[in-house]
Amino acid sequence: MNLDIFAGKWKQARGQAKEWWGKLTDDDLERIEGRYDKLVGALQERYGWAKKQAEDEVTRRFDAYSAEDTTRR
Repeated sequence: MNLDIFAGKWKQARGQAKEWWGKLTDDDLERIEGRYDKLVGALQERYGWAKKQAEDEVTRRFDAYSAEDTTRR
């Protein structure tokens, strides 16, 4: 996953992220600020996931989100 693209799409994807990971609070989403490492850490904290599991989940979701965004254009 390209971290620059992740950061750039964060504001757009923030609402989607709340649907994907309902345990994240609005405060969590605000603190993440488009930073991949902060999102991974928040998922680990809220869901009790290992770092690798959280990274895989973020990559899977954002890759799919990016692919959907590309096909909408």
